Amino acid sequence: MTRHHLFNPEGMPPAIGFSYGAIAERGTTMHIAGLTGHDVSGAIDDGIVEQFGAACHSVARVIAEAGGQPGDLVSMVIYTSSIHEYRANLRPIGMAYRSVFGDHYPPMALIGVSELFDPRAVVELVCVAVVPE
Repeated sequence: MTRHHLFNPEGMPPAIGFSYGAIAERGTTMHIAGLTGHDVSGAIDDGIVEQFGAACHSVARVIAEAGGQPGDLVSMVIYTSSIHEYRANLRPIGMAYRSVFGDHYPPMALIGVSELFDPRAVVELVCVAVVPE
């Protein structure tokens, strides 16, 4: 699914749903703006799972626009204004992620914030991808 080398060193806690490191293959590095679950009209669903899934689809669309594939994602930072809701929905959030990126788990971080720019948004993704030349 990916051209990149994702790895987890021995002697570290198990990496579940992410990798500790990524070595990107040759290509063009792409920095992707913070994306939320807004649709083209600016509407956004209420639930964190729906917002996370829509944001993942948006990330994949940006990568595709540059000629890449979902597996070209090399890192993801997840910002949420509701860590509790995120933790309570790990399984469906994981399913939403896999519906877009499959079993491709680059390095990730989850950061709790007090709020996002749009107060209706509860999750925002900031990503880096490396698209083949």
